[in-house]
Amino acid sequence: MAPPMSADSFLAALENEGLTVVEVGDWKDHNRNHQGAWGPMHGVMIHHTVTKGSDATVRICRDGHPDLPGPLCHGVITKDGRVHLVGYGRANHAGLGDDDVLRAVIAERALPPDNEANTDGNRHFYGFECENMGDGRDPWPAAQLEAVEKAAAAVCRHHGWTERSVIGHLEWQPGKIDPKGFTMAWMRNRIGDRL
Repeated sequence: MAPPMSADSFLAALENEGLTVVEVGDWKDHNRNHQGAWGPMHGVMIHHTVTKGSDATVRICRDGHPDLPGPLCHGVITKDGRVHLVGYGRANHAGLGDDDVLRAVIAERALPPDNEANTDGNRHFYGFECENMGDGRDPWPAAQLEAVEKAAAAVCRHHGWTERSVIGHLEWQPGKIDPKGFTMAWMRNRIGDRL
């Protein structure tokens, strides 16, 4: 269990991990905190956006859409490997997921199948959306994959977590497929090596 790091600490953690960070508008104060609590924090969640084009992707993740107001994550990782900070605090990225998965993340043990949607993930996870169509054909450039690794490792390093505190949306909420194009086991190995 950990309180959320401050926005300044989040920015510093990402930069200290060697990432190129782009601050978008009033990201430090752009959140959904009026909809519920944010924290305690237990992990990092990775997504793909089902969008094309960095500018449009960042805009959608910051502003949301009529059915789901933004921010839709904390950081958007574009194909060039930059991390665009679009919000900080509660964000509409995780939705309801499996409480058994949350307990496994907290204990940093192997994940059970996600077969329930009974727990508020927006409260407990930092979220990174990654620019990708999610169709299994859209490529994941090396710079983007490295940025996913570094961003997750930066948050884990700050909190003293291992790579087992990093999950994909598909491991949290039944029916989700993201991120598609690499496995989370493979990404966790990369994050573990970095840590």
